[in-house]
Amino acid sequence: MTVDTTRMLPEDLATLVGSRLCHDLVSPLGAIGNGIELLEMSPDFPGLATSPEMSLIAQSVKAARDRIHAFRMAFGQARSDQRVADRELRDLLLGASAQGRLQIELDAQGDFPRSEVRMLMLAVMCLDTAMPWGGRLSAQHDSAGWKLRAEAERVKQDDALWAWLDEAAECEGRRIAPAEVQFPLLARAVHNAGRRLTWHLDETGGDISF
Repeated sequence: MTVDTTRMLPEDLATLVGSRLCHDLVSPLGAIGNGIELLEMSPDFPGLATSPEMSLIAQSVKAARDRIHAFRMAFGQARSDQRVADRELRDLLLGASAQGRLQIELDAQGDFPRSEVRMLMLAVMCLDTAMPWGGRLSAQHDSAGWKLRAEAERVKQDDALWAWLDEAAECEGRRIAPAEVQFPLLARAVHNAGRRLTWHLDETGGDISF
């Protein structure tokens, strides 16, 4: 089946690219993980399984796989009929914080549309950008929607960057770096979903609600 790209919006093409890249990267990482497990069980390498070098490799591979799964949810294609259970969502949030900078708590039960979880992951990445030195983040879901609250001792404030969350189209005066692409993507996703996005950022943390 072929896709008529002439009828697709730019963000639709971007999600297809994201899905393709993440899909192609997960397979070799899975093979590396399987190879590590076989080496650890092999009698030809006594003590290898408990060596600090092997532990470091195994932890790095797991962190990379978790991170890619989080990226696939945030930047990949999300069909309207797909849903994500709260248990899987917790694993995805752990992947988003794989670098260990954020301590994330989730207060949500049930399952959620994948398009909604995509917005949540993008919002987490926006708040992570403001806290490069680490912090705490809580994500709460209720009848009004999602509310994320982040707290940190130090916050990187960039009002021009965060202004992208107020726009559904290109924001003037501030170019976006590759590590900041989550800001316009979140604004566009919330706009397309017909929802309202609010945010606040100060010297102690930030909030995003939708």
